[in-house]
Amino acid sequence: MKWIGKRYDTGACVEITVLDGIIRSIEPVQEQPGVPWISPGWIDLQVNGFSGFDVNGEQTTLEDVIGLSKSMFSCGVTSYCPTIVTGSFERTKQALEMIHRGCEQDADVRKAICGIHVEGPYLSSEDGPRGAHDRAFIRNPDIAEFEAWQQAAGGDITLVTIAPEREGAIAFIRWLVEQGIKVSLGHTMASTEQLQEAVAAGASLSTHLGNGSHPLLPRHPNYIWDQLADDDLQAMFIADGHHVPPNVLKSMFRAKRDQFILVSDCVKFGGMAPGRYKSAIGNEVELLANGRLHTVANPAILSGSAQSLERSVANAVVQVGISLKEAVDAVTVRPTKAMGLDQLGKLELGAAGNLTLFEFDESKELTISETVLSGRSVYAAKETWV
Repeated sequence: MKWIGKRYDTGACVEITVLDGIIRSIEPVQEQPGVPWISPGWIDLQVNGFSGFDVNGEQTTLEDVIGLSKSMFSCGVTSYCPTIVTGSFERTKQALEMIHRGCEQDADVRKAICGIHVEGPYLSSEDGPRGAHDRAFIRNPDIAEFEAWQQAAGGDITLVTIAPEREGAIAFIRWLVEQGIKVSLGHTMASTEQLQEAVAAGASLSTHLGNGSHPLLPRHPNYIWDQLADDDLQAMFIADGHHVPPNVLKSMFRAKRDQFILVSDCVKFGGMAPGRYKSAIGNEVELLANGRLHTVANPAILSGSAQSLERSVANAVVQVGISLKEAVDAVTVRPTKAMGLDQLGKLELGAAGNLTLFEFDESKELTISETVLSGRSVYAAKETWV
């Protein structure tokens, strides 16, 4: 199969041939009016749900797993980490078992899920850093508990978010890294020394930096500055227009330079009508018409995002002012580096045949034209360029 588009990184018009799921050729062609931009398939490292599908409900179903995976294709996402948040041992285990079953039963789901992200329950229990996570289930790290979860997941847990100030956290981080699992720091109020110990133990990421924190912080030092300054931490950011103001994101992007990653942190209410809903993340939440999702108990506390990844890419360009190449690198090249996904996130011979084709016009609206998974079109908004 062949796809024609303008490379997101150079603007050159190319024809890309994918055979047996692998990019076999990338040839320059004459520019054609109306062809979309083309990039490697986008990667989202933090997805709780979308379009009514949820991996954090009381019972995760096979329909949730398959539906969520396939709904990602309409967002330009070919690879993602379903993200399980703080809950009871049994609820977490059941969700992981169902994700594993979805991977076993559906080939597209297996290709789309590049790992599972466990965000909690080993987080700060303090208001602010805790975010919308349920305090009742927050606890200290437990290797035996985690091993049971990993078994339920078929070994697919590849990313864990943890607050390094919790008792036993540093040893737990070291153990996770020895198992080949990436560790991200988040929902934390750790001191400078605790953060440094976590990085020395192998933590390599920050989860939605700038969020999951106290509304008011000391001018300096504080745990946001510390993570921004640490060159050994890549940082994930939510650029949905609600989690971090554009001027703050601009400063944070400049601090992290080529070390920032865009994620959606989307929950099941993404794409749904405004209103109040029951949620495992935040108990009762309200979705506003502008896409902001907050807890009813405290409107200052966000409850995940109701925007999918293309909104973060567009906002990073339009509101923050970075280049299209930088924004797309932040959902392709950089998550690949962070997670060791060697075959993904590249437009080069021998890379996975995952492609995202999109329109980004003068009105600054970004829309997904087509999504290609292993050389097969899995979403097309209109005419396919083949």
